[in-house]
Amino acid sequence: MAEKTYTEQQNIKYKKKLNELLDILPDFCTQYFDSLEFNKQPRTKIAYAMDIKGFFEFLIECIPKFSSYAMKDFKPQDLEKIDGTDITRYLRHIKLYKKNGRDITNSESAAKRKLCALRRFYEYYCRYEIISLNPTIKVDMPKIHEKAIIRMEPNEVAEFLDNVESGNKLTKTQLQSHEKLKTRDLALLTLMLGTGIRVSECVGLDINDVDFDNDRIRVIRKGGSESFVYFGDEVREALLNYLEERKNLTPDEGHENALFISAKKKRLCVRSVELLVKKYAQTVTTVKHITPHKLRSTYGTNLYQESQDIYLVADVLGHKDVNTTRKHYAEIVEENKRSARNIVKLRKD
Repeated sequence: MAEKTYTEQQNIKYKKKLNELLDILPDFCTQYFDSLEFNKQPRTKIAYAMDIKGFFEFLIECIPKFSSYAMKDFKPQDLEKIDGTDITRYLRHIKLYKKNGRDITNSESAAKRKLCALRRFYEYYCRYEIISLNPTIKVDMPKIHEKAIIRMEPNEVAEFLDNVESGNKLTKTQLQSHEKLKTRDLALLTLMLGTGIRVSECVGLDINDVDFDNDRIRVIRKGGSESFVYFGDEVREALLNYLEERKNLTPDEGHENALFISAKKKRLCVRSVELLVKKYAQTVTTVKHITPHKLRSTYGTNLYQESQDIYLVADVLGHKDVNTTRKHYAEIVEENKRSARNIVKLRKD
């Protein structure tokens, strides 16, 4: 039997997780999640299910009329017993609450996502006339305050990659594994900085996704669509060096095709890449919080500054809507507008 692709393996894992959540949620919720089968990715459905579960937990804990309920006791008609005030209280609650003795916080964007999930949930049951009231529409979406893009400057990128290669500024403990893994680390981080791919796309790469004849990789984007992303000479060289070493590795069963292999001989996971980026980023800057997504922002910024083409950046980064790209790089767009203010001369000197 052929080895399942990373995406297939992840989807199986997500479907199992969703089934576990549906076993916990009120029985009527299954109908809603079945309706999402063909238009939402498994990971998105899990996020929705977690948000809906959190809402029911809030009702049991904080709304007196539901204090005697267990999760499975809720019926569709109970949704009509909730008003806009309860929804507002829910949004206030999730800003900071305790769960299993730990403080749980949610940002403005997380609160907005949770309200969106709840609104879709209500809309489904209203559409099919199972309920007639939707209190979520009476509540304004949380306002998102835009944050400045955190990215690495060109000199920081150069030092970052130099330190990956040399091990400079790593601790004694980190240096113990550096020599063995530096070629892999350099290939992975050069690839991310040189293409702007997402960390999930990076760890999902198989060896046969790399096409050196056309200098491109095949990635599975968010939403499941396939795309080709082209790379330059620096990425090509780093990948070729790593693949030469990769020939000497014997990955565990089920991980034979993975491009990037961990020290434990398995496909490298997202969390491992996050820690990898953090380790090397700390050798360059302790002020900026550099994550894999910040490497993507760094690439997007550099590409836009060189090309001045927001549509190209959107296409290369895999943004379905160019407005998403424009929003992320608005600061640079505005700076370019300011720089252009004196280009056109009305009267020659």
